[in-house]
Amino acid sequence: MAQTLPYLPEPTFKAGEVLKYKLRYGILSAATGTLAVHESKYDFGVKDAMHLSVFGQTSGAFSKLYTVKNQYDSYIDRRNFLPILYTENIRENNYRRVEYATFDHKSRKVNGKKGKFTSPTAQTFDLVSAYYFSRNLDFSTLKKGDKFKITYFLNDEVAQLGVEYIGVEKIKSVLGTLECIKLSPEISPGRIFKKSSRLYLWVTNDGNRIPVKAQVDIIIGSVTMDLVSADGLKFPLGERVSYSK
Repeated sequence: MAQTLPYLPEPTFKAGEVLKYKLRYGILSAATGTLAVHESKYDFGVKDAMHLSVFGQTSGAFSKLYTVKNQYDSYIDRRNFLPILYTENIRENNYRRVEYATFDHKSRKVNGKKGKFTSPTAQTFDLVSAYYFSRNLDFSTLKKGDKFKITYFLNDEVAQLGVEYIGVEKIKSVLGTLECIKLSPEISPGRIFKKSSRLYLWVTNDGNRIPVKAQVDIIIGSVTMDLVSADGLKFPLGERVSYSK
């Protein structure tokens, strides 16, 4: 039985937050991404529903080689950050896919276009809600080297992602030098990643817990994601709070 993960009582984000990122392959700009938080237009029978949206597209020379314009949306319960409805609209060159999933956390079921799927835990996320839930994890008891798993539904499959807590360190960004929580999500070696490859993610050690940087070495070169702007934050950037490490 998968373990239930502890989370903060209040969200680290609010409606109106907009985060923008740039993805680089080596020194080349490869893609951009925008993440936004909205008040939900639909209540789904839940008092505090929120709408999370992510849009990503290729940029620069990469957009001429391979065009990507993908939209992901998740509607969550603000009280526990669990998803209610997830949709994605994938546009990659001539390939198109529209998917959806609804979540019944009491019965541990996910209903997708291709049927029902069973989860080992009462906390199952989609691609977007997993990101926002991770920002609201309670890290107070974590020590260096500790690991936890997040259960998620993606591509008609329920899977688990292991994450290791590395510690706290300062990172230089376009928004200044920020103290961050350093994490290492699991990756599988294969056609892209080397056996020695590790993915690192730096999240601000403040009230917002926003990812500032991610980096991973691949078979040829490296891929880096950097935060380029952050608007509508719940707390001043860098301001420590009670749950800061």
